[in-house]
Amino acid sequence: MSDYAVQRFNMVETQVRTNDVTDPRIHAAMGAVPRERFVPASKRALAYADLPVEVAQGRYLPDPRTFAKMLQLAAIHATDTVLDVACATGYSTVVLARLAKSVTALEQDADLVRIAADMVPANGAANATVVQGGLTEGVKAKSPFDVILINGAVETVPDALLLQLAEGGRLVAIVREGKQGHAHVYVRDKGRTGKRVDFDSGVPLLTGFRKVVGFVF
Repeated sequence: MSDYAVQRFNMVETQVRTNDVTDPRIHAAMGAVPRERFVPASKRALAYADLPVEVAQGRYLPDPRTFAKMLQLAAIHATDTVLDVACATGYSTVVLARLAKSVTALEQDADLVRIAADMVPANGAANATVVQGGLTEGVKAKSPFDVILINGAVETVPDALLLQLAEGGRLVAIVREGKQGHAHVYVRDKGRTGKRVDFDSGVPLLTGFRKVVGFVF
């Protein structure tokens, strides 16, 4: 077993299972996808650390604990269609592709799009497609989606994304209020969207998802 394979096994055992992630499909998917391939060579020593890893300026892979718990909140079925927002280098997309029927990976940074477009099929995700576009806009042409996952913290979830949920669909995001972030799961039910708050997370903010501050008189 290679050193990275050992680290991957230990990641699942110590960062995923021990944080109330009980779905064996998530264990298997995260245990199979080589996370080290999706980070710059200079950061590979950190690929399995319990922290977000910067893959481009201001862009991160969420830490394994946060990512695994988001996957569990999303309750992904093998028949689901998924929108992976801010896919970065494509790690999240490849993991999601092992859990869902199909994945649309959305990324706006042209350099990251090129990397993800190579990495996703190279790592066996034949049921995933990488699309370039604004992160807050989603991919309306391919909606509705059963699951939408946002990779990174946001101050607000745009209505444009919530409106792309199918009936019964789930959107999972880390919503930042001040310095602390909390996982939120939004569920579309009978045309309305409700939400509940779950675990704490300190993943970095994504550019473009800040609240609009109005004038104060």
